[in-house]
Amino acid sequence: MTPEQLITFATVAEHGNISRAAVALHLSQPAVSGQLRLLQEEFGEPLHQRDGRGVRLTAAGEQLLGHAERLRETFRQAHALRDALRGLERGTLRVGASTTPASYLLPYLIAAFHKRYPEVVVTTINGNTADIVAALGALDIALVEGPTGHDLPLGTTVTSWREDEIVAIAPKGHPLADGREAVDLDDLSAHPLVLREPGSGVRQIVERAFADCGAPMRVALEIAGVEGVKEAVRAGMGIGFVSAMSIRHEDSALQRVRIAPEPLTRRFSILLPHAATPSRVATRFLALCEEPGLLG
Repeated sequence: MTPEQLITFATVAEHGNISRAAVALHLSQPAVSGQLRLLQEEFGEPLHQRDGRGVRLTAAGEQLLGHAERLRETFRQAHALRDALRGLERGTLRVGASTTPASYLLPYLIAAFHKRYPEVVVTTINGNTADIVAALGALDIALVEGPTGHDLPLGTTVTSWREDEIVAIAPKGHPLADGREAVDLDDLSAHPLVLREPGSGVRQIVERAFADCGAPMRVALEIAGVEGVKEAVRAGMGIGFVSAMSIRHEDSALQRVRIAPEPLTRRFSILLPHAATPSRVATRFLALCEEPGLLG
């Protein structure tokens, strides 16, 4: 039995899924499965069982979990102490970001951070908001859009960050994209809609806005990613919803549809896991994110 096997076991238990745990640990799925198998052989009886697409712990696994979680937390605290003592001459910063900040804000932040701290290695993962929240155990800091939910790891702090506008987009020539006055959600509900995948922050905002005004949604297509939505709209599948940042450099093939009576907005948040013992690089990156004027 090794510390790595116990840390892997605790991470799989946290996510309830081997593939998600592999992403969080930056390991391959076969490597995670192999560590679980070796650990199980040490104990001589099953520690987990398949449960649909995930896993659940057996009684023996539940007994082991407390020891594994304490070891993992000790390991995290030792890493944080090491990075703090080293300062910022060396080290690694693990950043997670949901789709919109990952595409349109994170590159500028990393470039500014690298200019100040060139010896720090920055690694990133991205996905929708739900994916990033699920991977927080393996991150130093995360930038997410929309509601984070209540399933945050113990010790995670949430800092309200920037405001973002969600806009409706339509292909050139669409009857709602003729430059007329802003349209309300009742007008939009008469047309087929293109939505992001479940778990997307944009989708949560749009669904809540339609529900609040009692307008039905004619969903023509669900598709992953901002670019997927834009391509589907270009192809004539319907009206899509994206961050205003994502159409800053668009040509005239896509046109913005103004929403009345008020624009749809949401806040980006910065999540700091292990906030009681953050690494110095995470603290400096957080300060960078909060600098006024850095991102315009």
